[in-house]
Amino acid sequence: MKVATLFSPEAPRIGGAFVVVSDDLTTCQPADTASFQDALDRDDLCAVGEAAPFKIKDCAAPLPRAFQFLDASAYVNHVALVRQARGAEMPEHFWTDPLMYQGVSDSFLSPYQPIAGDPRWGIDFEAEVAVITHAIAQGATAEEAAAAIRYIVLMNDVSLRNLIPAELAKGFGFVQSKPPSSFSPVAVAAADCPGWDGRKLHGTMRIDLNGAPFGRVETGEDMTFDFGVLLAHAAKTRPLGAGTILGSGTISNRDQDGGPGKTIAEGGRGYACIAEQRMVETITSGAAKTPFLQPGDRVKIWMEDAQGNSIFGAIDQEVKALT
Repeated sequence: MKVATLFSPEAPRIGGAFVVVSDDLTTCQPADTASFQDALDRDDLCAVGEAAPFKIKDCAAPLPRAFQFLDASAYVNHVALVRQARGAEMPEHFWTDPLMYQGVSDSFLSPYQPIAGDPRWGIDFEAEVAVITHAIAQGATAEEAAAAIRYIVLMNDVSLRNLIPAELAKGFGFVQSKPPSSFSPVAVAAADCPGWDGRKLHGTMRIDLNGAPFGRVETGEDMTFDFGVLLAHAAKTRPLGAGTILGSGTISNRDQDGGPGKTIAEGGRGYACIAEQRMVETITSGAAKTPFLQPGDRVKIWMEDAQGNSIFGAIDQEVKALT
């Protein structure tokens, strides 16, 4: 089952009609509940009424707002590159103890909504997989937590790279450097999602920057912590309510020879964020060359099934300067 929330001009932060979408993303039917959150609360959903054309550009985020949004760094290779690029030692416990933060959840961006910001902030995208859960009890095991995963989505975790160092130096986490994220037009039920094995999503995440391939990264590889482990980590000291969203963090693959990865132009898989390409440039040539996003740039993030069909629809966003 695939679901979506249609954009409501009257209440953009809440969303409009909640619909069940056909597998080929061409038609939709009203759901038998008023909102995605209602369906997650009761842990049940079915379609009612007649099918109508599905206008994917009318989509808000599947959950336009959530009670809880967490983002992890499951691909520890990304963290290792960050440390290597600045000549810092990689703490050994980073490979066993997940990094995670709690982010903006009261208003997510739609998949086609512009990314607005000041270029001086170092605007970047991060292509990620995210899961949406049913309720998870405090102290749940990784197996129990994984069993509560209900839907899979794609996510662009917008990051303001030039604001991050000063915030982290305060020792109190992200606020200004992590604005609202955006999500794919549709969420896919875990039981029906191609490539989902119950703990990880296996497939090629496709990222284009200004129409050119930037990343063709493998989501099931180099994932140090699976979603069961991540959710259990989050639930250690708190229950997680139905509708919790947890992102994987930037997808990051090592090269086949164990190196930090190459651009697509060099025959590699590319990257899921600009920062990682800049880190590799610093490691290999001594300085970062690739600029962060500028007004007019366009980022597209999507995944395809074995037949080349879009699974989640695409996140397709243009960068606009603040007015």
